[in-house]
Amino acid sequence: MNVQELLKRASDHLTIGRAFGTPYERDGTMVIPVALVAGGGGGGTSEEESDEAAGGGFGGVVHPLGVYEVRDGRVRFVPTVDVTLLALCWLLVLRLVVKRARGGRLPGGHRHLHV
Repeated sequence: MNVQELLKRASDHLTIGRAFGTPYERDGTMVIPVALVAGGGGGGTSEEESDEAAGGGFGGVVHPLGVYEVRDGRVRFVPTVDVTLLALCWLLVLRLVVKRARGGRLPGGHRHLHV
């Protein structure tokens, strides 16, 4: 497979169908899943005297954001709760509080002064 084919396949996966999942109906409510889809890729070739080399790659991420609920002609967005992300944020805040309490440097290089 050459680099152009690789990039074409990668771009085929970054469609709106990846961000908005297949709608389904449950108990009179239409549910449409929504996700953040991001990706990137690249490639290149080299034509030296006797060797021809090519390479490429692609990476991406899909992160659920929530769902749209459609009921009785009204639309409501219901966000997902990412427990892992919340826990990581809580640990970061806790680390900064502990570091500051011990007189460590804060982001930006400032030092907590004890009087």
